Amino acid sequence: SIHPVPAKAMKGRSMREVMREKGVPGRFLKDLRGDRGRKYQLTQAATETHTRSCSQSFYLGDISIGTPPQHFLVLFDTGSANLWVPSTYCQTPACVDHARFNSSLSATFRGIGETYTLSYGFGDLSVVLGYDTVTVSDCHVNQEFGLSLDELTRPFYYQGFDGILGMAYPGVGIPGYNTLMQNMLQQSQLAEPIFSFYYSHNPTYGYGGEVILGGVDPQLYSREVLWAPVVQELYWKITTGWCSQGCHGIVDTGTFLLTVPGQFLSAFLQALGEEESDYGFIVNCSDVPSLPTLYFAISGAQLLLPPSVYVLNNDGSRTVGVESTYVSSASGQPLWILGNLFLQQYYSIFDMANNRVGFALSPLSLQQ
Repeated sequence: SIHPVPAKAMKGRSMREVMREKGVPGRFLKDLRGDRGRKYQLTQAATETHTRSCSQSFYLGDISIGTPPQHFLVLFDTGSANLWVPSTYCQTPACVDHARFNSSLSATFRGIGETYTLSYGFGDLSVVLGYDTVTVSDCHVNQEFGLSLDELTRPFYYQGFDGILGMAYPGVGIPGYNTLMQNMLQQSQLAEPIFSFYYSHNPTYGYGGEVILGGVDPQLYSREVLWAPVVQELYWKITTGWCSQGCHGIVDTGTFLLTVPGQFLSAFLQALGEEESDYGFIVNCSDVPSLPTLYFAISGAQLLLPPSVYVLNNDGSRTVGVESTYVSSASGQPLWILGNLFLQQYYSIFDMANNRVGFALSPLSLQQ
């Protein structure tokens, strides 16, 4: 069947702002940016390389694990493949400040005992594997998952989510174990081998959008669906025509901003008439209506992103919602990351059977 999962939007304060509020010295705040592309550099098979977008909105959903259920707020992330949550095995402040899974309180938990390190751009996360019933909406899955053993204060203590539910291909997950999406299919929990995302144009914590497991909701998009084939079955990576030699773009719900290949950033900003400052790419409010619309060539069509979408309002100041990466695709093409900023404009459909990503305008996009 089809399982809609309401998404909550953690919006309004960046991790940088939360850290500043908690008295973290400014010299540490300068080190937050990192390179978003590092999460896609594959190292050893048991390691997943991550960075999380720490600067704007996250879209989170509720899941439960165990019998009786223990509840967690997780990031639904198409840029990673593993499921993990904090656990009572972990005593660091980052764990204690979030919901933690207590294996001794679940009648259906079974320990696996294998430990792995998930490497993040800002630090590592160590987990031990366990097995239990995972519930997402009204979907019940017998699933292996990671129980955190150690989480660094920066960035995990400052994040609004407890754990991460990865939805990328199994090739970037812990080897030898099925991903949650694989098990949902094998355990006949999904009507179709598809999941989709809708992000509200005016997100709130109560409702930021929906994740649809097992299908699509036609009421949440308009017109036809544009399909783009996946070029490498690790991440949801497609081809986009921003570069003369062709670029790759990863469709990543775990990143907020639009990430530009570093070699194109200067020309990109020059075309917008903007320059970088210590506070990002600042835009005068009066200039926003005259900024150009961005066009992404995907599967023979032009997907547009107007300035009303890519210019962000941060407590009255306007910034261009971009950042850079110097990581290229495995085959050498420059790499874009199409994060939630892009996906607010388009309903996105991830077709696991046909290895393709679909885009359709969300209803409010037609009015822009």
